[in-house]
Amino acid sequence: MRKAGIIGYGWLGSRIAEALPGHDKIYTTTTSPDKVDLILSKGFHSTMVDFNDDGSDSMPDRWDVVADLDVLIITIPFSEKRSGADAVRNRFQKLASFIGGFNGQMFLMSSTGVYPDIPGVFVEDNLPSEEVLIESLAKKKYNQINILRLGGLMGDGRILKNFKVSNPDAVVNHIHYADICSVITRMVEKQIHSKLYNVVAPLHPTKREVLNIQNNILFIQSEFSGKKREISSLKMISELEFEFQYPDPGYFPIS
Repeated sequence: MRKAGIIGYGWLGSRIAEALPGHDKIYTTTTSPDKVDLILSKGFHSTMVDFNDDGSDSMPDRWDVVADLDVLIITIPFSEKRSGADAVRNRFQKLASFIGGFNGQMFLMSSTGVYPDIPGVFVEDNLPSEEVLIESLAKKKYNQINILRLGGLMGDGRILKNFKVSNPDAVVNHIHYADICSVITRMVEKQIHSKLYNVVAPLHPTKREVLNIQNNILFIQSEFSGKKREISSLKMISELEFEFQYPDPGYFPIS
């Protein structure tokens, strides 16, 4: 029986836990005491821990299950843009103290938000992990870690029309959570290590096109003439021979 740890049983972490093969034994973390009973009811193990930067130097206790894990998946967010470099370093230090040493297969959920907010088609080589603070910290501590730069998270009622939308003529770089789970599952089965992948749906309609589809508005597609910021997942598709369940963000399931 394979044992998998998921640090961060939130919106994405809970879906990854559900998607892992049923014979896996799942260990999770949460910051909410209200979630513990829910997690236990699903047959998963749960540990409460908080990695927030509260200004203190106190470190969490070592996670006592780490030595037994085969796979470790980190979904807690790190945003240098929102919280600053010092907060990211402090948060990662707490995370590393919690994990300790680990030589098994690892995943860090990063974000396509690390790419510059300028027009262009961005691939992984445009921005090595050494130039992204949290990815650099993770790679120095755990050289085997796989880093997945996720597009905008969608699925289970999380759709564009439910958000406040600006710049409607910009193209979207979205990903359905089911495809994230499939990428992780495939990488686990193939025992892949030390990879950096963009995980983004391969089609990039404009926000306006997606909104019109979701609102059942007849819209004749016109040739896009503006500048676009597009994140390419071709490396991941090629190396994993991956086929998306939901390649077009305009047609992600509504519910």
